[in-house]
Amino acid sequence: MSGGSPPSIFPAILLIALLHVGMTMVAAVLDPAAATGKEPILELYMHDILGGSNPTARPITGLLGNIYNGQVPFARPIGFIPPRGGVAIPNANGAIPTVNGLNGIPLGTGLGNQNDQNQMGPDGLGLGFGTITVIDDVLTSAPELGSQTVGKAQGVYVASSADGATQMMTFTAMIEGGEYGDSLNFYGIYGIGSSMSYLSVIGGTGKFKNACGFAEVRSLIPPGQNVKEGAETLLRITVHLSH
Repeated sequence: MSGGSPPSIFPAILLIALLHVGMTMVAAVLDPAAATGKEPILELYMHDILGGSNPTARPITGLLGNIYNGQVPFARPIGFIPPRGGVAIPNANGAIPTVNGLNGIPLGTGLGNQNDQNQMGPDGLGLGFGTITVIDDVLTSAPELGSQTVGKAQGVYVASSADGATQMMTFTAMIEGGEYGDSLNFYGIYGIGSSMSYLSVIGGTGKFKNACGFAEVRSLIPPGQNVKEGAETLLRITVHLSH
């Protein structure tokens, strides 16, 4: 028998460990959820409703916001009635915004998939660019609007891209029933019509004090929506906290 020492298995173990770490880092880049290594701590359904008898959102600035609130830009309120028969309402720079003939909501507002509705002005910017919308949206535990209410989402979203494809969102999700006023703060860019968007969790209160992490945001088709009763965008928000 040879008197030499057996080969060390330490290099092989080290190589396997490095490969595992590398694969984990790649997975985290491809899927941010992999970075936490934990199941979602919270799943919320956010109902953003423009118009109808029970709206939860209202555009307050910009050309489309003025139309929504019953004004032609730079004019006095006139008790706006949605135009019928293709009657157009020009704005100050000659652009002609249009509205949904069923509910009177200006096309290009809200969080819905409106890629086929983007209207461009003479300056090359979308008519909705810069529109600020204030929200007091209901949060539920299931997709149906009539399901258990778990809180409210209060804040704003802003049409932040010239082509109308994204909205900058910042809001606080206030959870009902929390003994210490539990809430989570969100900030980020929501892509209209995208399969997935990501928002940052930038703090909170109560049991979510100093929270950080991210949320996956998906747009779903609202069950049983009546177009004449406003335009609802249903968002599923899946929250991942890093600690």
